Amino acid sequence: MKQGTTIITLDNGYHLWTNTQGHGDIKLLCLHGGPGGNHEYWENFGEKLADLGVQVTMYDQLGSWYSDQPDYGDPEIAKKYLTYDYFLEEVEEVRQKLGLNNFYLIGQSWGGALVQMYAAKYGQHLKGAIISSMVDEIDDYVKNINKCRMDALGPDKVKYMEQKEAEDDLEDATYQSYVDVLNKEYVDRKQPAAISHLINTMSTDVYGAFQGNNEFVITGKLKDWHFRKHLKEINVPTLITFGEHETMPIATAKIMQQEIPHARLETTPNGGHHHMIDNAPVYFDHLEKFIKDVENNNFND
Repeated sequence: MKQGTTIITLDNGYHLWTNTQGHGDIKLLCLHGGPGGNHEYWENFGEKLADLGVQVTMYDQLGSWYSDQPDYGDPEIAKKYLTYDYFLEEVEEVRQKLGLNNFYLIGQSWGGALVQMYAAKYGQHLKGAIISSMVDEIDDYVKNINKCRMDALGPDKVKYMEQKEAEDDLEDATYQSYVDVLNKEYVDRKQPAAISHLINTMSTDVYGAFQGNNEFVITGKLKDWHFRKHLKEINVPTLITFGEHETMPIATAKIMQQEIPHARLETTPNGGHHHMIDNAPVYFDHLEKFIKDVENNNFND
């Protein structure tokens, strides 16, 4: 596969930015989170997995950073493209246009939801699936996030946040200052300079439609994320990887490990939601071991 950046044209006429790093017969396709985030925390995966001979491809989903930005202000466009089904089928079209088969699929957060859906529907194309920091049941996330807020901020500040949420005043400066505290504690614990920007790179249209204003209150379509009954449809070797100090509850990850027929759970000490950055050595040890075991037919449940 061609190295570097390739712009692919979807059948709908929109363009997606893709980038491929590394050489080798093992193929890994990376799905970013958000929704509406971008590829950037995958950028060093080709380098980190070079010793295994892994070729890593990442892309920005429709509406995100380097890819085309539809006019989501048009109700018909929003209705067509801001859906679970659209983003699931986008993964399959990207796979086809890149010529991938018998490959590994990794997804972070929202990307982990896409991995679950893709592995259940299109598992015949996969060699393995990696679900990074994403639950199968959103209600578990909501319960955990409320506990995180209370632990980090205390009852008075949480009450203030809840008041602003009830008033739909999530842009309040004090409210956002509390969100910053929570982000530093549970999402980007290492605060890496390498993925800092002078402007916000999040696609707020996509993020708002699915998540809402921030990671700590869900007002969008992710309120309806309930996938547990489909986990048994995932029949490929699966790695579930969570940070030990993040927004997603490890208790739910343990349930997912039990429900997915061939699954392994690994957790990253001192890792927040982006534990591939917070504690990279441990994260990549787990990922490399999983890929090696699948490649050598040594993977066991």
